Amino acid sequence: MNTKLTKLFIEFYESKKTSGIILIFCTVASIVLANSCVGKGYVDFWQTKVGFEISDTIFLKYSLAFWINDGLMAVFFLLIGIEIERELYVGELSNLKDASLPLIAAIGGMVTPAMIHFLLNRGTGTSAGAAIPMATDIAFALGVLALLGNRVPASIKIFLAALAIIDDMGAILVIAMFYIRDFSMLYLVSALGIFAGLLILNRLGVNRLPFYLIPGFIMWYFMLKSGVHSTIAGVLLAFAIPFRLGDEESPSYKVQHFLHKPVALIIIPLFALANTDIVPTGNWIEGSATLNSLGIIAGLFVGKPLGIVLFSFLAVKAGISQLPSDVLWKHIVGIGFLGGIGFTMSIFITILAFGNPEIVQSSKISILLGSLLAGTVGFLLLNKQTISISNHPA
Repeated sequence: MNTKLTKLFIEFYESKKTSGIILIFCTVASIVLANSCVGKGYVDFWQTKVGFEISDTIFLKYSLAFWINDGLMAVFFLLIGIEIERELYVGELSNLKDASLPLIAAIGGMVTPAMIHFLLNRGTGTSAGAAIPMATDIAFALGVLALLGNRVPASIKIFLAALAIIDDMGAILVIAMFYIRDFSMLYLVSALGIFAGLLILNRLGVNRLPFYLIPGFIMWYFMLKSGVHSTIAGVLLAFAIPFRLGDEESPSYKVQHFLHKPVALIIIPLFALANTDIVPTGNWIEGSATLNSLGIIAGLFVGKPLGIVLFSFLAVKAGISQLPSDVLWKHIVGIGFLGGIGFTMSIFITILAFGNPEIVQSSKISILLGSLLAGTVGFLLLNKQTISISNHPA
């Protein structure tokens, strides 16, 4: 695997590190505020309706939580889509040999935790949560890894970033296919029609961003009304915006460069503030022992590292992939546990999977517990490895 860090990757890595640190602060602040004397006002604030109505059929008046989860998160998905595109064209996923290890590891890291949750919850009303422990939170995972500084090999940073991006790709597909509500073929065809038009503009060599962003907003509205989650429009827009050579003059590069800081410093922190206003009820401990909660915790803390390490090991043994020269299996185990930090995408899928507020709350608590356990163990393992190497230099 190529260990040369590009300027854009360093920018990407730094933005995720910063976002991870801010996420921790916002999560703690949200939980404290929700359980303080202003708790009810704080929780109710996110349900405040804002927007406007054009007619009985065209309206954009929703709660603040909605605008964050369905509106601003579409921008987050736009950035994720562009990052996936860049990885596929010129990044670590552009070369099959380099991509094979994080690709196979990510598949293991998605399938195994989902299977654990499904086996525990099959035939119950919480089986829809099987996808909750699937995804790795890029910001949190890279934020924890960043605490180790330059003591961690560059290959590990690239491996974790590529794995997390593939994870997001899997989560996007799952959301698009399995979390559909009040489906409307007319609106879906309309959204896809706009997407097709944008692709034609791309092929015609149109590079001016307004020609993509304005129709992209309309596509978001049609996707919202279609029943397919509106954030998918962000991903479609990402692949419609011209990539060209991928250099600094590329429209795709300009959007990615522009969005790094707003997403890291505004959108993801707002998502955390609006969705971690957790108020444990009197029986929250009992709620954490349900099959759904156990499936989430076990999926993140056991399924993620088990799937990542096992699939990586099998890929290397089968000769499909190889470990970078500066990476040991102990590193992969540590990364496997960091992969169990499933904060943002896990909470996002929880909101889509369940309508019962009590199940949503207990699921969020389980996500926090599972992510905390996995992240702590991952950090300690990698820190121990870096200390061991520094004490026994080659």
